[in-house]
Amino acid sequence: MKDSRSEGISDRLAVGIFVSLAVALSLTLGSRIYASQGFQGMGSGHFPNVALVTHEGEEVRFYDDLVAGKVVAINFIFTSCPDSCPAETAKLVRVQEELGDRVGKDIFMYSISIDPEYDTPEVLKKYREKFSIKPGWTFLTGNEDDIILIRKSLGLYMEEIQNDDGDHNLTFIVGNDRTGKWIKRSPFDNPRMLANLIGYNLFDGTIPRMNAKSYATVPDAPEFTKGDYLFRTRCESCHTIGGGKTRLGPDLAGVTERRDRSWLARWLKEPDKMLKEGDPTATELFLQYQEIAMPNLRLVDEEVDALIEHMRLESLRLVDLAKNSEPLPSVSLSPLADKGQR
Repeated sequence: MKDSRSEGISDRLAVGIFVSLAVALSLTLGSRIYASQGFQGMGSGHFPNVALVTHEGEEVRFYDDLVAGKVVAINFIFTSCPDSCPAETAKLVRVQEELGDRVGKDIFMYSISIDPEYDTPEVLKKYREKFSIKPGWTFLTGNEDDIILIRKSLGLYMEEIQNDDGDHNLTFIVGNDRTGKWIKRSPFDNPRMLANLIGYNLFDGTIPRMNAKSYATVPDAPEFTKGDYLFRTRCESCHTIGGGKTRLGPDLAGVTERRDRSWLARWLKEPDKMLKEGDPTATELFLQYQEIAMPNLRLVDEEVDALIEHMRLESLRLVDLAKNSEPLPSVSLSPLADKGQR
């Protein structure tokens, strides 16, 4: 004779599995069904349905194919950008990593070029490959006037900065066309926070949070020095200090000992000029790391000093930690260390 409690648990488990599968299937197929059946989202009639071309050479319509019925994250770049675009792309790579395989299923990421004359599908494809971007994040080009129209419809076009070839709006936008909820954010926000915003908040509670914790268990917010804050928001998408997975640039442990301070300060402040001048070390680094240019973050002297001090203190902390604990991966402060590190 079966235990009635066991039967009840089994029944509830079966129902739970069925509901979970149904939700997953609806999220995967929902946007396709939404568009194919001609449903009109909140953005219908507002967003232009202009033609764009993907990095794979496929022609798509902005609203019908990219936005209708979807949760999306959209930013604007140009691949020859010497300033913010590489850092912005690197930061969004972290966001994609946080979202995992949901990108391309129920979340879609788009980077649209504001320099379509130069950024052909072939150029965009190579740029995408440099950053090892995974499926679900599409790069697009098209007619310049159409792209301006898209930017204006999203509120991401600033007339006063358009005459500056090296400047554009750093804000990007995330939204859910099904609900009409759209939010502007900085791509330099914390990647995990951005992933939570895109992956959970935009779904208005329809996606349960994994391992959600009570606010009562949240520790006090840490206090950051200016250098620590700058490193976290501007540098750590490409670099680490003292091991871990280096991303798009070298580990920076001991860099203040390996490099002359004046060289390092200038490299942080105007790397684009140093590359243009053919600085040997700058050129070597550029070639070593997939020809991803160190971005000019437009740091002022005070910020440069704060970053250098943070890297110096963090390197010393790691050396001290290694002396007083179990062996860690070696952190060399020798000027003769790997020439490829910045």
